[in-house]
Amino acid sequence: MKNVVLLTLDAARKDAFGYCGNKKDLSPTFDELASQSLVFTKAQTTGPYTQASFPGILTSSHFLEFGQPRGLSPKRTLVSEPVHDAGIVTAAFHSNPYLCDFLGWNRGWDTFYDSMDEEVDSRIPYVRGDRINRRAIEWLTSHSRQHRDKPFFMWLHYMDVHEPYMPNQRFADLADPALSMTQDEMYALFEDVILQRDVSDTDRVAVLRRLYDVHVREIDTYFAELLNCLDELGNLSETAIIVTNDHGDEFNEHGGLSHDDKMYSELINAPLLIYGAGEQGICDKVVSNTDIPPTIVNLFELPAVDAFEGQSVVPSSGIAERGVFGEAMDQRSKKGGDLDRDIYFYREGDLKIIHRPEPETWELYNLAADPKEQTNIFESANEAERLKAKILPRIRRWNC
Repeated sequence: MKNVVLLTLDAARKDAFGYCGNKKDLSPTFDELASQSLVFTKAQTTGPYTQASFPGILTSSHFLEFGQPRGLSPKRTLVSEPVHDAGIVTAAFHSNPYLCDFLGWNRGWDTFYDSMDEEVDSRIPYVRGDRINRRAIEWLTSHSRQHRDKPFFMWLHYMDVHEPYMPNQRFADLADPALSMTQDEMYALFEDVILQRDVSDTDRVAVLRRLYDVHVREIDTYFAELLNCLDELGNLSETAIIVTNDHGDEFNEHGGLSHDDKMYSELINAPLLIYGAGEQGICDKVVSNTDIPPTIVNLFELPAVDAFEGQSVVPSSGIAERGVFGEAMDQRSKKGGDLDRDIYFYREGDLKIIHRPEPETWELYNLAADPKEQTNIFESANEAERLKAKILPRIRRWNC
């Protein structure tokens, strides 16, 4: 494969996409691409928020691998590093402060735009996807004109689905024409409901989900613009495209909002598709976002990277059946996160076990019979002890 594009979508729930079962027509561009792609039905993120998930996406490792993170550890290998070392041109465009150059995420990129110097709306603290596209398209156009013979790896990250859920009316007109709110009204919901994690008024929570859905339709338009650029430049036919999220968002499925330290499906399920890798169809094997860096390296036909914990998922016939892990810590009650309030999950097939060391709790769910994770079967399931033994060695392993 000549080129690879990785698109990550902040806070984008799997169940928001048509190709994953949503019936609201929020994602026509993603759905069309999915019909020509390899789609993974059981992909999992390694954590429920950006800091916990992105070590999987870009370094094929887990969040708490070395204890409490202080920026990106030099012990981790960013996928951009071996790709860049192989002579492939690398470029990144995003606006998430947790992934900025100050924290070490700029290693291995020829071009790294993190937008930290940009002016943004005080109520929407990120650069929107249209401006991310503008930077990326300028770069793609320049690269195509000056270095057409050189392969490239490009990563883009759209923040727009992320709270405070304040979409422009033109996107509401596309996704939900009956929804009409001022920006002040939207922001009041953010302050009064999301920030307070107040789920007492189900109608207000429902409105938040409608605003969220409008943002999904918004990023679909940005993705369409990006695909059109790749096509017009003649790159689309020689480019593999990987699309996924970093985590989802909760709308009172388990008593909360946003994306805190929980390991339920609304936060952990990933809408993972790979286009242009020589394979189309559905893969029902359990995979992790730690599998993304090995897959990128494999698509460029580069040697495997020893530091990567995941495996390439193309071709899908070569995926080794195994369980996947995730981990996080409480980020709300203590600045920098509270490592004494950690949480872990392990999924194998349709069984998922969740553990909090303090206070010690265990949950086990059969996702085939109970996809909304409402019935904890840990005390009664025959598999409970075996799955518990899988997760115990990972608990606070940096202290061992």
